[in-house]
Amino acid sequence: MIDILIDAILDTLKILPFLFVTYLIMEFIEHKMSEKSKATIKKAGKWGPLLGSAVGVIPQCGFSASATNLYSARVISLGTLIAVYLSTSDEMIPVFISEQVPFTTLVKILAIKFVIGIIFGFIIDSVLRLRKKEGQEEKIEEICEHEHCHCEEKGIFVSAIKHTINITIYIFIITLIINFVVEWIGEDNIATFVGSHAILGPAISSLIGLIPNCAASVIITNLYIQNIISGASLIAGLLTGAGVGLIVLFKTNKSIKENITIVGLLYIIGVFSGIALQLIGII
Repeated sequence: MIDILIDAILDTLKILPFLFVTYLIMEFIEHKMSEKSKATIKKAGKWGPLLGSAVGVIPQCGFSASATNLYSARVISLGTLIAVYLSTSDEMIPVFISEQVPFTTLVKILAIKFVIGIIFGFIIDSVLRLRKKEGQEEKIEEICEHEHCHCEEKGIFVSAIKHTINITIYIFIITLIINFVVEWIGEDNIATFVGSHAILGPAISSLIGLIPNCAASVIITNLYIQNIISGASLIAGLLTGAGVGLIVLFKTNKSIKENITIVGLLYIIGVFSGIALQLIGII
């Protein structure tokens, strides 16, 4: 037990410098690009899913929340919102960088998520246009600032430090839990159980991805790094990992039925994509 605790502490401490530098860069990108990104998405029209998926790939801390506000105000389409959700990678990028995962692997995963976001975004918008479901009034409300750390008045360094501390705590707790579970059940048994089921792996990962905070992507990414789940299951979970965006959705969008439908749609896309990728063997 002591060895597991020490391993978790050491594994967490060694990634601190990487996390801080990564979040510092992410904060710089967010503060310099977020307003331009939002303006671009608002003007996208029929090309919304393409631009939404492209912007979602950029490591901006909280764009899924901004996109959700825009959708709740019916400034952007449902397809654009789903594209943003699907392409958003949240904590996967800093965890990958901190664990020194090959850059080619990172790019491949981001590219796959980008393409999936575009495909399903356009499909959803096309179906809605055929059903003639139009957007409503355009009214944007700033919500959930306190739930997602923008910290504009304190500067990017303070914000980066806060993000680093928060994610470090998550990583430590989750690493500790994973280490205990793996030790108790056995890594080989877990890998065999999850990896041998083409449907079960993506289904479980997609469910974990729906957890509305950065813990979800941290859990899934760590499971992948430890070779407990496949690349396809990793992508399945990351596709559904909309982060705080789902919390904002239930706060800003009045239709509970619609919100549940969006979550269900996101889950189905994640599972389907994961199974397809696993069967095709792309990753």
